Amino acid sequence: MTGGRPSGAAGPGRSEGHGEGLLWALLDQAHGLPPRLVAPLVAEAVSRFGGRDPALLLQDYGQLVLVPLPGRGLAAGVPVRIEGSPAGAAFLRGAPVEVPQTDGVRVYLPLLGGSDEVGVLALTLDDVGEDGRRLLRRLAALVADLLVTKRGYTDRIFQARRMEPMSVAAEIQWSLLPPLSMTVPRVAVAGILEPAYQVAGDSFDYALNDDVLHVATIDAMGHGLDAATMATVAIGAYRHARRADIGLAEIYAFMDRAIAEQFGPDHFVTAQMMRLDTVTGHLQWVNAGHPQPLLIRDHVVVERLESETTLPVGFGGEVPVISERVLRLGDRVLCFTDGLVEEREAGGEQFGEERLIEWVDRVERSQDGVRAVVRALSHVLKEKRGGRTSDDATLFLIEWRGGPGTPPGLS
Repeated sequence: MTGGRPSGAAGPGRSEGHGEGLLWALLDQAHGLPPRLVAPLVAEAVSRFGGRDPALLLQDYGQLVLVPLPGRGLAAGVPVRIEGSPAGAAFLRGAPVEVPQTDGVRVYLPLLGGSDEVGVLALTLDDVGEDGRRLLRRLAALVADLLVTKRGYTDRIFQARRMEPMSVAAEIQWSLLPPLSMTVPRVAVAGILEPAYQVAGDSFDYALNDDVLHVATIDAMGHGLDAATMATVAIGAYRHARRADIGLAEIYAFMDRAIAEQFGPDHFVTAQMMRLDTVTGHLQWVNAGHPQPLLIRDHVVVERLESETTLPVGFGGEVPVISERVLRLGDRVLCFTDGLVEEREAGGEQFGEERLIEWVDRVERSQDGVRAVVRALSHVLKEKRGGRTSDDATLFLIEWRGGPGTPPGLS
């Protein structure tokens, strides 16, 4: 017994029929709702489900803490560290976490907007039964979609996520990015940029078009606004070419012309463009000046994906070399830019790829899921590099999961 009611019983507003009615009412109210009324609407919905002390927790740009979204009816509080907290566990695992308390159960629900995770909804209930869990998952999905929709025309959500001032160059880069992670049955991806509040020339982009995953990572030369402007053109050219359904060689040529014509012969962007057939595991890529990607199998780096390097975008004119590999089920491919390995430590020695591989192996064994791996790897590498990031750095991790009827890949 908890709170005088059998633990499996449906609480106030949590019977199947009544709960579904509340969800439909919430959906009706959400249409046309101004952003400032999101918080009161969520608070009201939680109350009608029999919950209290609701909080909407959003990941900060540095991916260190979950920050409470302010708003009428939402519980105020301080940022919660992702590492080691129940809210952080729900966020990283993408699964609810329940913590018994003296006055009931504190429930942390991941806010999944499609395949991207927006944050965490926290609330307290007297008890949690199966009907309640099912309805709360649906409520969390609805709230996630509401936040994704409303953040398109308000600054309040972006402001809440900031733990320090952001440069104009970083503002531009963050506005370009797709969701930081995506998880679907056949493939999962996750990326991270550093330094989060000062990044300028690094960026990534991806799209899942039918069964083909398209990925690009780029690093524009220079720093500040000049680099951010060049990165903007590079990503825009990549998207334009990709959406024209042309091949990797043609995408490279289009990006090369765009950078050369806009910025002249003394400017360039290093880049890596990939295509992964998510049914067969067939991977193709063009490497235009990036470090070789790492192939991870059974949580261990087994090799560098070596290929002939094509000239950086802007210096081209040649036909790029397209490399190919068929992945095995569960294989991961880690792409990264040179800012990650060329950082010099206090003694003047570069961090280097060998130490990167060493830490990839350690983190892979300690974390589940591509999003948790990328986040943990970024933070531990920054720590091991002395906490400094004098150049932009990007990590982007792809996991091929295959699907029903998918034949195993060959090495």
